[in-house]
Amino acid sequence: MSSSKKDESSRKCTGQERIGVDSKYEQEGKVQFVIDAVYAMAHALHNMQQDLCPDGSGICPEMELAGGKKLLKYIRSVSFNGSAGTAVTFNRNGDAPGRYDLFQYQWNNVTGPGYHVIGQWTESLQLNMEELQWPRGEQDTPTSVCSLPCRAGERKKVVKGMACCWHCEPCDGYQYLSDEFSCKLCAYNMRPSSNRTSCQDIPIIKLEWHSPWAVIPVFLAMLGIIATIFVMATFVRYNDTPIVRASGRELSYVLLTGIFLCYIITFLMIAKPDVGVCSFRRIFLGLGMCISYAALLTKTNRIYRIFEQGKKSVTAPRLISPTSQLAITFSLISVQLLGVLIWFGVDPPNTIVDYDEQRTMNPDLSRGVLKCDISDLQIICSLGYSILLMVTCTVYAIKTRGVPENFNEAKPIGFTMYTTCIVWLAFIPIFFGTAQSAEKLYIQTTTLTVSMNLSASVALSLLYVPKVYVIIFHPELNVQKRKRSFKAVVTAATMSSRLSHKANDRPNGEAKTELCENVEPNSPAAKSKYVSYGDVVI
Repeated sequence: MSSSKKDESSRKCTGQERIGVDSKYEQEGKVQFVIDAVYAMAHALHNMQQDLCPDGSGICPEMELAGGKKLLKYIRSVSFNGSAGTAVTFNRNGDAPGRYDLFQYQWNNVTGPGYHVIGQWTESLQLNMEELQWPRGEQDTPTSVCSLPCRAGERKKVVKGMACCWHCEPCDGYQYLSDEFSCKLCAYNMRPSSNRTSCQDIPIIKLEWHSPWAVIPVFLAMLGIIATIFVMATFVRYNDTPIVRASGRELSYVLLTGIFLCYIITFLMIAKPDVGVCSFRRIFLGLGMCISYAALLTKTNRIYRIFEQGKKSVTAPRLISPTSQLAITFSLISVQLLGVLIWFGVDPPNTIVDYDEQRTMNPDLSRGVLKCDISDLQIICSLGYSILLMVTCTVYAIKTRGVPENFNEAKPIGFTMYTTCIVWLAFIPIFFGTAQSAEKLYIQTTTLTVSMNLSASVALSLLYVPKVYVIIFHPELNVQKRKRSFKAVVTAATMSSRLSHKANDRPNGEAKTELCENVEPNSPAAKSKYVSYGDVVI
């Protein structure tokens, strides 16, 4: 009291107060801990005095010199029953053990909603499961976690500041789960497994024989091979007949060999790549076309030179004999073979597995393509010389288009070259336009083989099928025709060219009469020595 004089009437307590359940007194909730703290200090001092002053009572000099740190050691070592009847102890960190009552908010039909004790925590959990209630009468305990475990192939992205909470993120693309917190990329030739917990090899594929992309080229090639063998056999069987001799037997056999190789390359392009197959691909990829167009170029060049020379003199041009023609043809073919040999020396053939060609966004669809180590540019370069021969042959075919068809094969060769140019003009945009396609292997292989089959079939059909038809079904036409002199042939060709401009102004047959009248029976041209140069009679 502030006054020194005690006023008995102002006392707050009477001395008769009792703390009980029925009293109106409400004790402060922290008083228990204050009482236990005082007792903890008392027990620590008592224990300290027993240890340092065993022979006396009260504080001895050793206790006065002990210090606070030593007293703290005794405080943390106390163990007694507290005011609430529970043990008072301290752990190694100096904290009292946690003691908690667990409540659940429940609905009671009598008292209504409220909290109900369902268990306790004193160093361990004691939970009365029968006392628990869940909404809608459920019996199973609901999941009570911050984040559910991530599924296979998902990494944990921890929420900042909350170590037990995370977001699950799937490993995408070609990634796999290296640990629970990170994803890593698989090796270049591998893809993640189905559950993305590891990596596995990417399947390797090639063009199969039973694939629709291979069936059509193989079917065309087989038909072409059979037809080529049949034509060649027919020519060998009737080798000495006029039609075979007039077509230039030697160059015909060379041309048929080139056509045959154009069909054969289909099987090499579809066969399983290895060093041997890749070597043959390099050799025969452009060789068949080179042989074919070298022979055709030699033919058209000879026809052109014969009629150009005939306009100037009666002397036959040089290098038009069968031997000379073969020499020219093989010299043209040797350029292709030389290029292939250089290719072999600079870059030996080998196989590779291309993982980029079919590396799709979905790793499950990714495939490695087994193929020869030949780029698109190398393929075009290999065919480039043959295409150059083809274009040159087409130019000569255009120059000799005005020669009468009775004298040579210029017109069938011309039609062959025009059609072949159209085929290869269609090939180039398809071949390069599909360079980024996932089906590149199939489309480009099919396009290349079909183009070669078509170009070979065009030459076979236009140049040899009519001859074979006459040889087999009309042998009466396979007879020696009246030979003409070199000058007569050229004169007829010149007059035919001139009369073609006047054909619309003349009655039927008049042009033919004039052509015959221009060649006098007793002229030097009519008395010249007759010489046959294959399909041109001089």
